[in-house]
Amino acid sequence: MSTDTANNATEINNTPADANQNQTETATNNQPETATENNAELTLAQAEAQTYKDKFVRLTAEFDNYKRRTLRERMDLLKTANADLMIALLPVLDDFDRALKALSNDANQQALEGITIIHYKFKQLLEQKGLKAMDCDGKPFDVDLHEAITQVPAANESQSNTIMEVVEKGYFLEDKVIRHAKVVVFQ
Repeated sequence: MSTDTANNATEINNTPADANQNQTETATNNQPETATENNAELTLAQAEAQTYKDKFVRLTAEFDNYKRRTLRERMDLLKTANADLMIALLPVLDDFDRALKALSNDANQQALEGITIIHYKFKQLLEQKGLKAMDCDGKPFDVDLHEAITQVPAANESQSNTIMEVVEKGYFLEDKVIRHAKVVVFQ
């Protein structure tokens, strides 16, 4: 019976207060694990938030670059939208120049004065829209701006590769070449 008495004594010693103490010890042992898990989850959530923040910043910057690029392209398009019209009007401007040259030797000063006024107004209108004539006489030959029609032997070495005569004027629309100047070059 002494074994039964010892078991009863152990059962008596395991009172509800002891059971609460055992649960508290178990909970205390679980708290560090829970805190560690919470810290790991927090770190993981912070890393994920940083990733999303980086993506957001990159997308925002990319969108800003897109807006600037499309605005710049739109402005360039507006600047050169009249290029086809300007190119089509250049022969008319050339004809005015030829008419002025032919009429300058003529005795009919009224016709010369009328064409001069029309030529001036037409040229001013085109210049307001961004058309600029190239200044080529005596300048060095540049393949980006000029088209050599013929080459003439140079009298001296200093004239080599310079423009002798402009056969047809070249023009810029804003800063873009819309017609290369046709020139005669010293060789």
